[in-house]
Amino acid sequence: MKLSLKLPKKKASLDARRARAGYLFTLPFILGVFLIYLPILLDSIWFSFNQEVAGDTVNGMPTTEIQFVGMQFYKEAFQTSDFTSALLSGLQQLIFEVPAIIIFSLFIAVVLNQKMLGRAVFRAIYFVPVIISTGLMESINATDNMQDMMEGGINDGSGSDSGIISVMDVQELFADMQIGSDIIGYIVKLVNDIYNIINYSGVQMLIFLAGLQSISPAIYEACTIDGATGWETFWKITFPMISPMILVNAAYTIIDSFTRPTNIVMSYIETVKTNASIAMSWIFFLIVVLIILLVAAILSSFIFYQRRD
Repeated sequence: MKLSLKLPKKKASLDARRARAGYLFTLPFILGVFLIYLPILLDSIWFSFNQEVAGDTVNGMPTTEIQFVGMQFYKEAFQTSDFTSALLSGLQQLIFEVPAIIIFSLFIAVVLNQKMLGRAVFRAIYFVPVIISTGLMESINATDNMQDMMEGGINDGSGSDSGIISVMDVQELFADMQIGSDIIGYIVKLVNDIYNIINYSGVQMLIFLAGLQSISPAIYEACTIDGATGWETFWKITFPMISPMILVNAAYTIIDSFTRPTNIVMSYIETVKTNASIAMSWIFFLIVVLIILLVAAILSSFIFYQRRD
């Protein structure tokens, strides 16, 4: 008589089950990419190297043929002065916006992570601009006088509009601090653009807030026992622990800034009605990817990853 020993089924580890759950959660998105977005992207690449031309008449009906033109549309894109100037303006706006949005969202996240009465209400209030600046509310808000005042300036009765503050105001404020004109101009632009900075900081604030809440309170208790100040705790504990979130928010902010409908490059490409617009779109896409890779390479050397083992 043979004895058969049945070994108990080995249960999948917690990490494996989480991985399966993650794949199931992202399965609709993955299917959408391969079935919908990928064919469109391939057609877009194909049309950037080809164009439709008039063909022979068949049964009295005109036909069209596809003609390969190579890099013609890409050359036309670089030879268009308006497109290159729009790219430079977009890059300048990016250099200004990304640091301001990340610093502001991190500051607000640190403040909202403190224990205080009505913390959930304040978090909701700071996220309201994200809702206002999307969809139908964005078009309604575009005609709002407050936004016009913040972006275009305040009419002081002299026939010209000025921002919330001017360069002269900041120069008077920092007259004895020997601050360069470039820094003063940056501060002026930062204050006058505070409306947009708040609008575009909501998602980044939530990401930073999630990172702050993932830090163990025991670490802060140990710092308090050792006599560390709040300033030292932030730079030695908080900042390194949320450094991965800085990279995530930098990539998100760059993509959000470049793909925003109000972006100067996006607005210009929409006005081009030829196949050159497709080439411009791919040039713009490659530039965005290169910038993200460059930023990721720079920030990766400063990122601290907590070991879980």
